[in-house]
Amino acid sequence: MKLSGVLSRNTETLPGVTGVARVNRRTRELFRRVGPGDIVVLDHVDLDRATANSLVKAEVGGVVNASPSISGRFPNLGPEILVGAGIPLVDGAGSDVLHSIKDGSKVRLHEGVLYSGEREIARGTVQTPESVADQMIEAKAGMTSQLEAFSANTMEFLRRERTLILDGVGVPDLRVAMRDRHVVVVAAGTGHLRDLKRLKKYIGEHRPVLVGVDVGADTLRELGYTPDVIVGDPTGITSETLKGAGEVVVPAQPDGYAPGVERIQDLGIGAVTFPSSANPEDLALLLAESHGAGLVVTVGFQATLQEFLDQGRSGSNPSTFLTRLKVGTKLVDAKAVATLHHSRVSLAAVLLLVAAALIAVITALAVSDVGGVYVDWAWNQWRGLLEWGRGWLQ
Repeated sequence: MKLSGVLSRNTETLPGVTGVARVNRRTRELFRRVGPGDIVVLDHVDLDRATANSLVKAEVGGVVNASPSISGRFPNLGPEILVGAGIPLVDGAGSDVLHSIKDGSKVRLHEGVLYSGEREIARGTVQTPESVADQMIEAKAGMTSQLEAFSANTMEFLRRERTLILDGVGVPDLRVAMRDRHVVVVAAGTGHLRDLKRLKKYIGEHRPVLVGVDVGADTLRELGYTPDVIVGDPTGITSETLKGAGEVVVPAQPDGYAPGVERIQDLGIGAVTFPSSANPEDLALLLAESHGAGLVVTVGFQATLQEFLDQGRSGSNPSTFLTRLKVGTKLVDAKAVATLHHSRVSLAAVLLLVAAALIAVITALAVSDVGGVYVDWAWNQWRGLLEWGRGWLQ
């Protein structure tokens, strides 16, 4: 009877979400091995939109954050996306949770508590749509200080990178010709796959230079395109995409060290480095501008003020702002291009218009006094054409 009782307790379904723990302080490294149903344990203050979208795309079973997902400094967008997708989000579990859980172990998340079997490992605050909405309202008050900090960071970035921004010093040469051509730059931002699909007719007509930023290069390949240029860390891009690209540009730190260049060497393909503290998206825009692109279309780039101030991009926002000033009127968002391009008059519409005009002319001739004369003339011309054709064939 005792054995039967033990078996009964072991086979009993415990409440909550059960999955494999994926633990790492570096959020970006988590995405390389996270899968559906995994319980992600991270340490990310002010969870940003890009991270949340990646977690939703990976179909994780739950997220445990050692830090507050909304600190109140500004209204970041990540928590709202996670809870809106129905993914449990537990905040403020404490930094010890990262050491208490072994990556790959089986854990259970229930009502803000993380368990290993029946043993409690960590406890935090469960975020709900209501709690996130309340915190977002309070966080809006922090936008003023964030804008002030952004202004200071922009001036500091300009001081460090003024020769790059103003004169283009340090921009590497490319084999791919961009001068006076359209250039489409694809980054893995919100809705980038949908926006890229909408550019199908535009790309087919104008044959622009295709630039993939980080995993945006894989998105191009997924839709059947071959990236002309790839800009980003090669460790996050598939080997097939890297080998098929026309050219690979690896961002490097100001001292010249380029993370991920070892993978390029292992694959036996060529690459150039681009030393700068700017983010890969902005380096791609600077490449297009410096090499004389006639028009630059961006796919997956942030567009709103909240996205611009999102914590996940706070370190690179100064480069983002200055780069857009540098590119100027050449820069167009993919949504605008798709809207304008699809609003052009199609061939079918022109043919329909011509057909309608012919019908109107024929109707007018039929009801007019001289209509019969024109009809007889047209009929005689048609009969003459048929007789000429029969004589030519004989």
